[in-house]
Amino acid sequence: MNSTDTTLGTAGGGTGRRRWFALAIVMTAAFMDLVDVTIVNIAIPSIRRESGASFSQIQWITAGYALAFAAGLITGGRLGDIHGRKRIFLVGIGGFTVASALCGLAVNPEMLVASRFLQGGMAALMVPQVLSIVHATFPAHERGKVFGLFGAVVGLGAVSGPLLGALLTEWNLFGWEWRSIFLINLPVGVAGLILGSRFITESKAPRALKLDLVGVALVTLGLLTLLYPLIRGRELDWPVWGYVLMAGSLVVLAVLVAYERRKTARDGSPLVELSLFKVKSFAAGIAVQTVFGVALGVFFLVWTLYMQEGLGWSPLKAGLTGVPFSIAVSVAAGMSVQKLVPRFGRKVLQAGALVMAAGVLLYIGESGHYGLAIEPWQMALPLVVMGVGMGLIVAPLTDAILSEVPREHAGSASGLINTVQQMGNALGLGLVSVVFFGSVSDRLRPEQVGPAFVDAFQNALGWVAAVLGAMFLLMFALPKRPAQHVEGEQAPAGEKEAVLV
Repeated sequence: MNSTDTTLGTAGGGTGRRRWFALAIVMTAAFMDLVDVTIVNIAIPSIRRESGASFSQIQWITAGYALAFAAGLITGGRLGDIHGRKRIFLVGIGGFTVASALCGLAVNPEMLVASRFLQGGMAALMVPQVLSIVHATFPAHERGKVFGLFGAVVGLGAVSGPLLGALLTEWNLFGWEWRSIFLINLPVGVAGLILGSRFITESKAPRALKLDLVGVALVTLGLLTLLYPLIRGRELDWPVWGYVLMAGSLVVLAVLVAYERRKTARDGSPLVELSLFKVKSFAAGIAVQTVFGVALGVFFLVWTLYMQEGLGWSPLKAGLTGVPFSIAVSVAAGMSVQKLVPRFGRKVLQAGALVMAAGVLLYIGESGHYGLAIEPWQMALPLVVMGVGMGLIVAPLTDAILSEVPREHAGSASGLINTVQQMGNALGLGLVSVVFFGSVSDRLRPEQVGPAFVDAFQNALGWVAAVLGAMFLLMFALPKRPAQHVEGEQAPAGEKEAVLV
């Protein structure tokens, strides 16, 4: 969104209490999305046991959300520019609430997977409007304080998601078991819909770009042809058509590039701004963001399966085990931006990749040493080391990627960063079939389950460490020091959005 955006209704986007009510509403929606990403992982084993879902269906429950979210992010932002951010936000939060209800009422794994796709698509309508609404509602001199509040919401979402999921699953409210993690969104979503329609001020971009629906279709097709055979391959004994589809995803990518070039020349409104990839630091940064998403997608799913399926821990015990990790991420993220990056620049990101990889290797060692007898306190050290490494990466990475991008393309670049992060996450979730389930036999006696899951966890973490090593090397192409931005200008708002989503 830029300074020429039009605000409809109250001048200045609202005054006094109205602005802060609007902020509370969009922050609650952002929190709901953030929590929903993390809350599901901790309940995955319970979902599998109660619904009878196969391992590939479990992967689709998590990857489907990420895929739909990734495919719709840029389109969601464009729809807000064209039709009004308030209108699309309300459609998104309403659809997200309905999708949450369908997830909670799912009668079989297939319905749950389909509902998660819908939920991700609705999140893609809702989330891009949040920062745009803030931009339209608050003057430049107040946005720093507002973005600080958003940072706190992001940190709170990271810590509370797994804990909330564990508590809801453990308490088994009204006999709902895992379903309560979805049904809890209903009162929040309905309240957001009612209050949002009253307090949020409408705004549009006067010269909004056109929708590139063909681009969206090609991106989605390319990801599906890559992910579907990865997730189903092991289950179907790796058929030839699976390899054909994966090779076909490269063809779809080539078609996408050719189409986007033609669309840029024709009307200047492509889904992907290909000229951005001429900026070396941006191209490398997009690769880093994608690879980082892969590492996180693999780790968080196999970590949950390891603790609950392999070690036999309750959801609450597993959720509490992750608290040191979340705290370490939040603390390190704050330090990296405020203290370390201004002094050491790119080296902070590279140190983060190495520290996180060291934590992963330490975790492999602890898991191998203690085996099935491992306790949460024995996991604390590797998790804190991993959390510190992740914190050193997540906060400054977006600024490093954008620092050499022309300001007129900052919004488009931010949207692309968010999209590839979600795509990387979906790809990582797809790879779980290879790096984790590939080490687990389909026919295990009860006494073999624990040791098999421990071995599979260690194998998957070896791959995560290798991915982090590759990420460290890619970071050499990032600028040594991110450019310093002037407070209140257009670009920082776009940059902040990447942290939010």
